[in-house]
Amino acid sequence: MSFLDFSPPSYRAASSDLTISISPLGLVELADEEFEVHGPRLNRYSLNWAMYLGHHWGYRREQGEMQIAVNYYRAFNDYLSRFTFGRGVHFRSPKATEAIVPDRLERVWEVDNDKMRVLLEMGQQGGITGDCFVKVAYEEPWTDSANLLHPGRVRILPMNSSFCFPEFHPHDRTRLLRFKQKYRFWGTSLEGTRQVFTYTEILTDDIIEEYVNDELIDSRPNPLGVIPVVHIPNVPVSGSPWGLSDAHDIITINRAYNEISTDVADIINYHASPVTVIVGAKASNLEKGAKKVWGGLPKDAQVFNLEGGAQGIDGALKYLELLKRSMHELMNIPETALGQVQPISNTSGVALSIQYQPLMNRYSQKVAQYGKGLENINALVIKTLAVKEPQTFIYNPDVDGPIKEGQYPQLDPNDSVTYINYAQFPQPLPLDKLIVLNEIQTKLGMGLESKEGALRQLGEEFPEEKLLEIREELMADAQADGALQLVKIQIQKQIMDMTGMMPGPDGSSAIPMQPTVLGDGDVMGDGMEGPQDPDNPMNPASQEAKGMEVQAEAEIRNKLVTDAYGTKIPQRRTVDRD
Repeated sequence: MSFLDFSPPSYRAASSDLTISISPLGLVELADEEFEVHGPRLNRYSLNWAMYLGHHWGYRREQGEMQIAVNYYRAFNDYLSRFTFGRGVHFRSPKATEAIVPDRLERVWEVDNDKMRVLLEMGQQGGITGDCFVKVAYEEPWTDSANLLHPGRVRILPMNSSFCFPEFHPHDRTRLLRFKQKYRFWGTSLEGTRQVFTYTEILTDDIIEEYVNDELIDSRPNPLGVIPVVHIPNVPVSGSPWGLSDAHDIITINRAYNEISTDVADIINYHASPVTVIVGAKASNLEKGAKKVWGGLPKDAQVFNLEGGAQGIDGALKYLELLKRSMHELMNIPETALGQVQPISNTSGVALSIQYQPLMNRYSQKVAQYGKGLENINALVIKTLAVKEPQTFIYNPDVDGPIKEGQYPQLDPNDSVTYINYAQFPQPLPLDKLIVLNEIQTKLGMGLESKEGALRQLGEEFPEEKLLEIREELMADAQADGALQLVKIQIQKQIMDMTGMMPGPDGSSAIPMQPTVLGDGDVMGDGMEGPQDPDNPMNPASQEAKGMEVQAEAEIRNKLVTDAYGTKIPQRRTVDRD
């Protein structure tokens, strides 16, 4: 993302260049038609970015005088972005494509891109400017200077809204007909000098064109057949394709808060170093400073400090509280959300939702906007994979989750179901896990919930893989327990064969046993093997298996005798004298 860097808007208001000062490098030349269509929008962007970056004042005070700028605008915007996207987003697809699509989306978001950074950047752009533009592009494989191969990846790129100039269908505000991206960048000219270039990219359903300083440098067909850009209005406005920023309504209040805070600071500074009035004496004869005693003044001389304004501090502080409360109410953010001290309590999730109901209302609005936008982004991601990496449309049992009956082993690029996906936002407020687990356990006991659904409630993004992992672990535990029980039984049998005594349940006492013929002919108590299998005495597999069992029993018998009656060679440690 390219951040904007400009002087406060009030410095440029007189020259009326505020609407086109959108580039960090200076002005971007706009045609008359572009200025007429996009000028008010860019003016709004510039004002909101100035507030976010802390340019709240329209003038500069003299050197040494305090000029306070409490940036509640940025604090509120950042809080809403973290509240909405702080727990991430989970993506699902219809049951038919669930064996392939979620894994591909996870790879694109988690491996090819930094998912949390992209989400927070989208929230920041949309929250400040009111419009979020996201481009989906493909980066071809390449080899670096160390001959390390970097595989191709699908890039999800949040764009600077000030550089985006979309053209919508006149009768469908959600359909893009043409998209232009235009910005300036530093480069080296043919003469070797540094200069600023203007880059322009024009996207349509059929063609992609790139220009530098209005000179065409590349023109190629659009392989996707659609414009790979998604526009998300932050707060929708009826009848308009553009959105509104989250904190536009508090700009005036935040500025007033800063002005009154500066006035209060001036009063405090004045009383810290007040003006001293001397009547009937000369200031040159009086020594200034703390712990000084003045004496020998004329009879009618007077020395006192000017006072004034202190009686208005209480009213100013109350007014500041009123302004702050008003900003919280307009932003639907409780005052306790920004760190105000509050008593510790075990408030339940339902009670928190009621307490934060205004914030949850705004959260629901943002989820509705960005959820649909993320689904459109994922559709472009899947379409890009279909064109650039068609092998990813085939189910791979080595990396994909378990496939169930009725699920596609291969996706069809011409089937609209392939591109359907759902964005799910986890619950933003903290929940008591014990309460949730008790509720899930009750539903499972009543048959009202499945294990897969229970895992989804607990925030598991891939419940099928988690259930398969649990089953495999149970099977491994059962096999390990069976192997342990087998060894224990063999040890008890060898003890019986050698001593004729059966160890007691507690392992301390022994019970005499009568010789008993087993199924294989072995007689317990004498350690002798009985006759071979009369039905198939020449069966190689049977004889080999029995030979292995005899060998294993012999090893166990030898180890038991050695551990019980054998002697251990004493060990001597070499002393390290150093």
